[in-house]
Amino acid sequence: MSPQPARSRSAIEVSALTVRRSKQNVLEDVHFSVPRARITGLLGPSGSGKTTLLRTIVGVQRITYGTVSVLDRPAGDPALRREVGYMTQAPSVYADLTVEANVRYFGAMHGRRRADTVDALSAVGLTELAHRKAADLSGGQFSRVSLACALVAAPRLLVLDEPTVGLDPVLRVDLWQRFKDLTTHGTTLLVSSHSMEEAGRCDFLALLREGRMLAHLTPAELRQQTGTDDLEAAFLSLIRDSEAAPAEGKRP
Repeated sequence: MSPQPARSRSAIEVSALTVRRSKQNVLEDVHFSVPRARITGLLGPSGSGKTTLLRTIVGVQRITYGTVSVLDRPAGDPALRREVGYMTQAPSVYADLTVEANVRYFGAMHGRRRADTVDALSAVGLTELAHRKAADLSGGQFSRVSLACALVAAPRLLVLDEPTVGLDPVLRVDLWQRFKDLTTHGTTLLVSSHSMEEAGRCDFLALLREGRMLAHLTPAELRQQTGTDDLEAAFLSLIRDSEAAPAEGKRP
């Protein structure tokens, strides 16, 4: 019997990644890794390339250059379909089914029980709306159904594209505690956001700006590097430093 490959410490490894669309680089020479059983926040303003990077990791975006490894397999490998959960910004649920039926359907594809559906609905605050059709929900409630569908599968890797947009503050806090609890059971989370308030809840941060990775570090390291406890101010400081570096390089 041939020996099994060694299990890497990272759930995701991205190396020299470039994604080009319409002759323009959406991502350029991106390098970063996502540690297992931790929450990594992917942060950056709108248009920075966050969604494209997430799509590349789950295997639905064509790569121009570079490599992406997910759970020790190439991104998009069919074997990863039951190992990776993905919540997009656009909700992907069946409008003509009830909330509960949607979550039970996605759970059944991963061998989950009804109790797991109940737990997922509770986590996103939809228990009282379980028997309502998804088509009759508000926009924010509709998005929460998508999140419950991702949570119920309990995959080894959860990739969430701005999952807390439109949620009330209390539910956001509850969800982040839920995310933290998942890591104690071995789940790895990659969560995109444009909220620096949520950055402090992550174990690691990947800061993206105009398709380039500015930094990959812990919140504590970001504060120390920039000399401020305000994470938003720290991110802005990194942006200013990155913009100043090319200008200094051009001076005679």
